[in-house]
Amino acid sequence: MKIVISFFLLSLVGCASSNKQIIKTQPSAELDFTPQFTPGPPALVYKTSSNYNNLVPVSLSDDKTEIISYPHPKDIRVGIGYPLPTLLNNGYLLDNRGISKNVVFLKLTYEEYSKLTEPLTLKEMYELIIDKNPLTEMCDCGNKKAFTDIIRQLNQVIDNKSLRTKCKSLR
Repeated sequence: MKIVISFFLLSLVGCASSNKQIIKTQPSAELDFTPQFTPGPPALVYKTSSNYNNLVPVSLSDDKTEIISYPHPKDIRVGIGYPLPTLLNNGYLLDNRGISKNVVFLKLTYEEYSKLTEPLTLKEMYELIIDKNPLTEMCDCGNKKAFTDIIRQLNQVIDNKSLRTKCKSLR
């Protein structure tokens, strides 16, 4: 009788183990993606040298001598919040504002900037830049709309240490 019960328990453990195996591999296959570099909003994944997550981004020229793109204070608010980057694994961020490889951050939070009645002059903005080289890494992972679960899929690529091979390295 003990042998039958032992065999039955071992069979259950074996079934449970094989079920876990199936459950483990299915999400990985579902989360796999191939970047699609088609027109549309890019999935830019990046890291910065410090925490600039709540600071307003502007874009500099390639030689970093002038601001070439910046938001209007009225455009910085989205609904009831701000387009802060999405936090990903290992300190990576997913852009929600529309930054570029020449991004820099002002010493103003989104909230402070949104309260301005008009944009600052380019000279005033330039003087508020915290760091002219804030990016330590940036990758373009294709069109955001091509993902089925963008946060989970990007986190999987980050966890698998395949961000730079799966996506285009911009920095």
